[in-house]
Amino acid sequence: MLKFIKHHLSSIGGVEIWPMLSFVVFFLFFLAVLWWVFTVRRTHIDHMAALPINDDNNETERHAL
Repeated sequence: MLKFIKHHLSSIGGVEIWPMLSFVVFFLFFLAVLWWVFTVRRTHIDHMAALPINDDNNETERHAL
């Protein structure tokens, strides 16, 4: 099965760029999420954590982004 796929991939011109492009996209997404985690406000995280157990609608509007 892998031999069949490998043969078809080797016949495609410029296929070497796709693994590198995938890695770059993944790495940029990882850096973006890491940046978001370190810059998000603590009150927002506490609000999102309390959503399943908090039924107060006024509280939800106050902490919305």
